[in-house]
Amino acid sequence: MVAKGSGVRASDTGRDTTSRNRRVAGLGFGGVLLVALLGGCDVGSAFGGFGWPQGGITPQGQKMYDLWIGSVVAALIVGVFVWGLIFWCVIRYRKRGDELPPQTRFNMPMEVLYTVTPVLVVCVLFYYTAIVQTDVDRLSENPDVTVEVVASKWNWQFNYLAEPGADSEVLASTVGSTDEIPLLVLPTGKSIRFEETSRDVIHSFWVPELLFKRDVLPGSARNVFEVTIDTEGRYVGRCAELCGTYHSMMNFELVSVSPEKYQAFLQAKESGKSTPEAMEAIGFTGDNRFAVTTKPFETKRDNNNFNGSQPAGSGR
Repeated sequence: MVAKGSGVRASDTGRDTTSRNRRVAGLGFGGVLLVALLGGCDVGSAFGGFGWPQGGITPQGQKMYDLWIGSVVAALIVGVFVWGLIFWCVIRYRKRGDELPPQTRFNMPMEVLYTVTPVLVVCVLFYYTAIVQTDVDRLSENPDVTVEVVASKWNWQFNYLAEPGADSEVLASTVGSTDEIPLLVLPTGKSIRFEETSRDVIHSFWVPELLFKRDVLPGSARNVFEVTIDTEGRYVGRCAELCGTYHSMMNFELVSVSPEKYQAFLQAKESGKSTPEAMEAIGFTGDNRFAVTTKPFETKRDNNNFNGSQPAGSGR
């Protein structure tokens, strides 16, 4: 009931409450929309990727990068909003005397805001996460290239397969040694399937520029994923799983070339040429026939270091 002569009508109070609720709802919707819009912008380039590596060479890596940037932007928006409320309350409701401030049991617009807004933000982030994850993990029925990645302590072997599957024919193979870093030559613009297996312990196949890595598991388990490489270049690859004494030295090099050069490389390997000879056949001469992003380390590796397992791959 409004006191007589107060000059405030009940209808005015109702309109003020409705208007305030609309503003709160509009603020929440606008925040969610802003998160969605900024998530698609390359704002991360101005801040070093917010901790996420930049310079990815695959569409899959770029999509994960965009998801990360969108998530960080959402977190920053929520953080700035909460910090703003905290400082506003500190200043607006600071102690001004000994009189007890008015006590309020609840504030409906505020409760709606801090209940509905987080739910909306989580729903938006979950939606985009599900889309990106599904797309990144998608496998095609007939990939253009299939490579079997075989890891062992502490070396890599790459088998070029005729088709996907553990029983597929091996067209060509390349393997590293104590004196030579293994090269993984792949074409750009083609779907490339990696099928990973280990001869001993868990390793992890990682090329930082792919913005993608997967564990290499022993036994019958085969980790499988696909990427498409956009850029020609040479990139160091590493084992990202602590696998033993020479884990830090278990490197390889990814060489991405044009599809024409890749076919020439594969044909040279199939004809019996070594990896350096096949590299020379596609225009890499001199020291460029070998790895240029990393080099073998001087070690004291011998058969005893391998616990009786094969130190270097020799087929399947």
